[in-house]
Amino acid sequence: MHRARLSTMLTATPWLSKLLLRKGSRIYKSNTPTTKTPSKPLPEKIGDVEQEAEEHKLVLETLIPLPEDRKCFRMINGVLVERTVGDVLPALQTNADGLKKVLEDLVKQYRTKQDDMEKWKKKNNIQVVQQ
Repeated sequence: MHRARLSTMLTATPWLSKLLLRKGSRIYKSNTPTTKTPSKPLPEKIGDVEQEAEEHKLVLETLIPLPEDRKCFRMINGVLVERTVGDVLPALQTNADGLKKVLEDLVKQYRTKQDDMEKWKKKNNIQVVQQ
């Protein structure tokens, strides 16, 4: 079958791409529904958590040198609340530490899913060929 027609058919009919995923099959288009990594939302979550952790880090770096009795504001559930630096720092540090742990866990899960996908590809002799 012609490569262009095959890639068009794989995109148009997901059942065909499933049919072709048997031992020794070659897939000519890498963005078919069955060849996508099932962990796509995981990288997005990792990016979100990384961004939030970076924001926490910047706020901590800003607040640490300030006196503890200085007035500051914190957003809690969409409400801006007046607090002191001394009140906010411990909670912010706890949140930052929690985000680091969550980020480590998400990265570990992502690596595990990637490894599982590679093992599955090797076991079933799946080769993804990009055009």
